[in-house]
Amino acid sequence: MVKNLESNIALPSSAAEREIVSLGPWFHNLHLPDGRQTAPSHPLGDFPNSHWQLIRPYLPVDLSGWSVLDIGCNAGFYCFELAKLGARVTGVDIESRYLEQAAWAARIFGLQDRISFVQGQVYELPATTFDLVLFMGVFYHLRYPLLGLDRVRMVTGKLLLFQTLAYSLDIEEQECPDLELGARSVLTQDYWPKMAFIEDRLQGDPSNWWVPNGTAIKALLRSARFRIKHKISDEIVLCEPTAHS
Repeated sequence: MVKNLESNIALPSSAAEREIVSLGPWFHNLHLPDGRQTAPSHPLGDFPNSHWQLIRPYLPVDLSGWSVLDIGCNAGFYCFELAKLGARVTGVDIESRYLEQAAWAARIFGLQDRISFVQGQVYELPATTFDLVLFMGVFYHLRYPLLGLDRVRMVTGKLLLFQTLAYSLDIEEQECPDLELGARSVLTQDYWPKMAFIEDRLQGDPSNWWVPNGTAIKALLRSARFRIKHKISDEIVLCEPTAHS
């Protein structure tokens, strides 16, 4: 979905704007210190700052001493905001172009000493734990989503920020008991956890594989040993890890 929602400055009028365009197109609209923006005409508005304004009240005011991992960091928006709060941040993305954007912006913000960017994917995360892990806008792109969640659980120390595309978010959750083979008709009930499989494309992007319903999000997180601590929005939750069952 990202590639069809990227943006660039339409008519760059200065050398500084041409530099931004040369690194584009951009999915993150970064507000640079000199007032420039990297994607001022973003199809989603001021993204991802609009998400950040929802998330910020749920995080500690001071993240000094915290380690943060941003999986699918893109151009680094969340990395920069969390580094400004005192955290040491590692951003991981599979796309070298996004990492080039992020490294450039880190220098512009003067945060390069607090952030490291690494090319990789969720199945190859560092063999360590982080106080805060961001796993936003990645889950539905995974060929192996449960494996991805298991890997995320292994590196989460205190908190997980999770976001995914979803549908049927207003369905009330009900208990889903163990089933006999002959009782499979219950699987068609609206409340049963489900994930729609996208064989071809969603928003023109062949990497969009899954869209879970609201009850599936909760069940998937529980199965990976996460407890939802706060529902921040329909698609964003703050979780904490739980012990082995």
